[in-house]
Amino acid sequence: MDYDSKLSQVIRDLPRSGIRDFFELVIGRSDVISLGVGEPDKPTPWPIREAVIRSLEKGQTSYTSNLGLESLRVAISDYVTKQFRVTYDPKTEILVTVGVSEALDIAFRAVLNPGDEVIYHEPCYVSYSPSIKMAYGVPVVVQTREENEFALMAEDVENAITPRTKVIALNFPTNPTGGIMPHEELAKIAALAVKHDLLVFTDEIYCELLYDGREHKSIVEFPGMRERTVLLHGFSKAFAMTGWRLGYACAPAPLREAMMKIHQYCMLCAPIMSQMAGIEALKMGASAYEEMRQSYEQRRNLIVSRLNGMGLHCFNPGGAFYVFPEIRSTGLSSKDFAIKLLEKKSVAVVPGSAFSSAGEGFVRCCYATAPELIAKAMDLMEEFVNEVRAAGA
Repeated sequence: MDYDSKLSQVIRDLPRSGIRDFFELVIGRSDVISLGVGEPDKPTPWPIREAVIRSLEKGQTSYTSNLGLESLRVAISDYVTKQFRVTYDPKTEILVTVGVSEALDIAFRAVLNPGDEVIYHEPCYVSYSPSIKMAYGVPVVVQTREENEFALMAEDVENAITPRTKVIALNFPTNPTGGIMPHEELAKIAALAVKHDLLVFTDEIYCELLYDGREHKSIVEFPGMRERTVLLHGFSKAFAMTGWRLGYACAPAPLREAMMKIHQYCMLCAPIMSQMAGIEALKMGASAYEEMRQSYEQRRNLIVSRLNGMGLHCFNPGGAFYVFPEIRSTGLSSKDFAIKLLEKKSVAVVPGSAFSSAGEGFVRCCYATAPELIAKAMDLMEEFVNEVRAAGA
């Protein structure tokens, strides 16, 4: 059978996730030090796990409302008010989703018609362009640059706007670069959204993980933005809850309603066990992640220093838990560097090209792993870099 002719052309032409491809290479190998997969190295805090155990003992295993547990939506509303200084009605403006990935997917599907354009920035998390295409939209790439510490420049966004532009999609702090947005550039992008009557989807999954005393500011906080913004957030990174698959979207009621229609048919509801965990996580607030955040800052300092010390230029990222060193000086492509480093030194990183062509010449290293393993991985990477340079001399 000619399966190609049976498949959706959109799906057939989508690339596989470069992150997951490298993750599959590492699974089952106890000898590998992984700086590849972007998740905390600690389990979900015990009080959160304990709350779910108690709920299971009570037999709380049913469906919930399509919107999510009302008690969780109230907790989300309170948390978002404190974190983003914007208030959402838990009854009409908040939707609990199966991770931020689902929230992003249904947000695009809720607003895009075929041919509508979405401006987004690269290098970026691997799902943005595919999610836009699966909603029959047109991805419009704006590249961020190392000289701007991978922040998105408003001038570049303005140059990309056309009469077909409908959405600007943001993700700061950014995976894979750790880049953050200067408040003045964010204000300019907000002004562009208002001027051109555009929607903005802002993925804030790493917003709690900022360093050097920085304070997070979301585009939704700027004048005229609440009515045109879908705020996407979740529990995976700050609360070490990647496997719980729990996220949420905050949006004006008509947008939330459109997203809910898709959610109720394709997902129904997020698992009640995960929702119970989310309630406890939000009760804990910063106490669940502050110690971990401080530890990440120390690890960031270690890995940035070591990478620069071996001649792989690396800017000091302001958020998330990734560094994005430039590896062009080795003469290897991003993919070759990652494959050979894994083969020769059993250290796993992700090639920057997995995050678009804008990431070529870089690799992503996740420092959400034990400091002693980071130090060992840097020793091995330095050996590898020296060997590659000696061979090419």
